[in-house]
Amino acid sequence: MNADQNITVLVVEDEGIVAEAHAEYVRRSPGFALAGVVHTGTDAITFLNASRSGSGADGGRAAHTRDTPEPAVDLILLDMNLPDLHGLDVLRRIRGAGVPADVIAITAVRDLAVVRSAMSAGIAQYLIKPFTFSAFSAKLASYREFHRNLAGQGVSATQSEVDRALAALRPNVPAVLPKGLSPDTLKAVSELLKTAPAPLSASEVSAALTMSRITVRRYLEHLDDQRAVLRTPRYGTRGRPELEYSWRR
Repeated sequence: MNADQNITVLVVEDEGIVAEAHAEYVRRSPGFALAGVVHTGTDAITFLNASRSGSGADGGRAAHTRDTPEPAVDLILLDMNLPDLHGLDVLRRIRGAGVPADVIAITAVRDLAVVRSAMSAGIAQYLIKPFTFSAFSAKLASYREFHRNLAGQGVSATQSEVDRALAALRPNVPAVLPKGLSPDTLKAVSELLKTAPAPLSASEVSAALTMSRITVRRYLEHLDDQRAVLRTPRYGTRGRPELEYSWRR
């Protein structure tokens, strides 16, 4: 799969209304396509095996006939509390079967032991219910960036490319920002620094984004507090050295 194709998603959720809500969230998310919806761990495993073998699957609520191959699955949205199998058991079984799909755990389970076990089993993200579409969309956007970074590297990758891909899954910027900071403006400042070929000063960021230098400095200081950027003095100018900022790659 190349970086420009839609990421196909299987929703695994036992509650019908919740499952349909998650399916609709996937449909509303750019760059993603719904592969199917199933309500049990057994049906999830059947669906995934069918998607790899090209044979039809009986279980689940996916809209396919017995003779229609299930679509390949890139990402699984996996509930932990299923009626037949625990989500961790499903995760272990699909990993044992060599299913390459990534997994985002979507669950009301807050037990740290479960969280640790899920992380050890290789989940990409952990999203706790209840959540808004905005929170859901942010997780999928992070995953899409991770997927795009890896998909564009061919058969091998450098250390910086791997670090950048993993950073997309666990961004340094927190979901709750200090009072007065805008997520959209923070994203604009962050993206500018990420793509800049050289470190930028507050004045240069201000000019590039047509923002006041004082406002820009607040965002740069916040990113520095979060260790998302590297702040260093720029020498060679008159007076005190000007600070410059570069994204930690």
